[in-house]
Amino acid sequence: MRKAVDRETLRSVYDRVARRYDWQHWFLTAGSDQRGRRVLVNEAIHSGDNILDCGAGTGSTTLLALEKAGPSGRVVLFDMSDDMLAVARQRIDDAGAGSQAEFRTGDILNLPFDDNSFDAVVSTYSLCPVYDPAEGARELMRVTKPGGRIGVAHSTYPQSRYVRWLADRVEDLVWRVPSISLGCRAVSVFPTLEQAGCKITFERTLGVPLWPFLVFVAEKPARTAA
Repeated sequence: MRKAVDRETLRSVYDRVARRYDWQHWFLTAGSDQRGRRVLVNEAIHSGDNILDCGAGTGSTTLLALEKAGPSGRVVLFDMSDDMLAVARQRIDDAGAGSQAEFRTGDILNLPFDDNSFDAVVSTYSLCPVYDPAEGARELMRVTKPGGRIGVAHSTYPQSRYVRWLADRVEDLVWRVPSISLGCRAVSVFPTLEQAGCKITFERTLGVPLWPFLVFVAEKPARTAA
């Protein structure tokens, strides 16, 4: 796994690109980023859910989640970048959903929420840049209610070794410019959640051949009798 960009540099990068993030990420993924969000929300969100969008960025996933959850649904948008959340706040206000949303800033590796707080927790492309993706996944699970859903989309490795070799060479160049790479790299958190007892209820790989995404939903184990 490629070494992560340090946290302060990463936050500075996302603050700087906040106004162009949606266009940039759409362009670099040929639009498959939004497709991944739609697939994930369709599988992970239920009507009336209390949702955490972790690494919410500019609110693209939140808007889809609120549409699926309906008027009784609520979302907490959590991100390390105040500037990204400022864009999200404007978008959600413009959509008339401001009363259903709350905004929090902080570190995905140390979420400021109690255990078992949310019906569903989603993370779209936000585990890819963090220093310890596995710990991030464990935090997502911690704050999910027993029997609740953890929906994740993140960069993964191309299946073909030849395509993977080419992707590595391209990333060697892109990685030198954090404002383009956004610190994103292929990660693996699927096994972490499985080992913690989660049941994987949905899994799909999509995206462009050089930079595919893994989209999956894990169900947190229900409480067992003492």
